[in-house]
Amino acid sequence: MKRQRRSRRNWPRVLAFGWLTGVASAALLAPSSLLAPDLLHTNQPPFLPSHWLGTDPQGQDVARALVQGARTILLVSLPAAILTLLLGAGLGSIAGFWGNTRLRLTRSVGVAGAALVLSALLFAAPLLARGVVGGIGLLAAAALLGWVLHRTVWGRRPWALPADALVAGLIVLLDSVPLLILVLLVAAVQRPSAGGLVLLMALTCWTTPARLMRAATLQARGHTYVEAARVAGLSDWQLLRWHIWPVTWPVVLVRFPLTVSLLIGLETTLSFLGVGLPPDTPSWGRLLAGIRQSPTAWWLLVWPGVTLLLTILSLQYLSRRKM
Repeated sequence: MKRQRRSRRNWPRVLAFGWLTGVASAALLAPSSLLAPDLLHTNQPPFLPSHWLGTDPQGQDVARALVQGARTILLVSLPAAILTLLLGAGLGSIAGFWGNTRLRLTRSVGVAGAALVLSALLFAAPLLARGVVGGIGLLAAAALLGWVLHRTVWGRRPWALPADALVAGLIVLLDSVPLLILVLLVAAVQRPSAGGLVLLMALTCWTTPARLMRAATLQARGHTYVEAARVAGLSDWQLLRWHIWPVTWPVVLVRFPLTVSLLIGLETTLSFLGVGLPPDTPSWGRLLAGIRQSPTAWWLLVWPGVTLLLTILSLQYLSRRKM
């Protein structure tokens, strides 16, 4: 009886995992070549022998567009979620472990880092438009500034970096602006690209993992075995690696499916509005946008809408249950 009850409780989890596996498999097997517009077969209804799910206003097969849209999610939303998790967990660890007084740097490093962050915030759109070249140029300028200052006596003096206050301030600043509006403001002025969209979503969605990691690090830092290891002579990085991260990382990893679902919804919304990705990149949001050109083509709303809904619900369900 207990085994039957357990199997009944597990079947939604099996269905969710099976659906996500199917979406990932379809994305991996999706053809990379795009279909040319077929204006002779526009807005064909579903259940036809040649187009099982119908066609869009450009005459492209909806089933193939769904599969290629899953590939876009795998190449955009998943890397963005991983980068968001790493960035948020890293900043949260720094803020929670070192606080406002324990992370001591030279003034040259502090000034160079502040100049790097300030320049990245002020020139975010041009840097995203230039891609990797703009990022390398900004890093090179900051490194040159730090090297010049380090050759002076003032630049070599130690300085306590208020890491906790800086990270908490950035979290409050980013959370004070609605996420969609913030992303739209930057995405509307940058050149559409998959890499730029990944970086943009990571730079705007890292606050929740950072908040969770900061709280977990503050709690773990106060344990007696951590203080005992510090007294025994372990360095800060050894404490993080061997005593802090094994306790705090599971707290953040539980959030990962929710982060993926958030970024899938964000990428779909941006594609629906026509920003973020290049115009020739297939996505579920762009497929949904076809309903604006053909309001009677209900299949343009049903098939991608149901696919998106099941994917997000599956990710949210798995985040609440232990695998």
